[in-house]
Amino acid sequence: QVQLEESGGGSVQTGGSLGLSCRASGYTFNRNDNMGWYRQAPGKQREFVALVSWPVSNEYYANFVKGRFSISRDNANKAVFLQMNSLKPEDTAVYYCNIRSALNGTMYWGQGTQVTVSS
Repeated sequence: QVQLEESGGGSVQTGGSLGLSCRASGYTFNRNDNMGWYRQAPGKQREFVALVSWPVSNEYYANFVKGRFSISRDNANKAVFLQMNSLKPEDTAVYYCNIRSALNGTMYWGQGTQVTVSS
């Protein structure tokens, strides 16, 4: 059974920083799999934030986080990290860790972690 365990998140003021971590278990990575983050704010649809490919760590970001967020991964520990800087109130959301299988497009999700940015 694939499990994605997230940690980090919390509350911070505008301009602050937070880091998110996610570790996968029960999953064997294949070439071109992606691992990354999505978020969902209250009353809005879930949206893409950032991802990193495997085994070559190509990074992709949503325009609204470019220059502020940084994604990285630890292949040996099947983990992905999201460093969030210069946070804004509009970054407030539940952040979900995600794996997308390159073999069949299956998406795996973590349970989500809350990030709250106050003005």
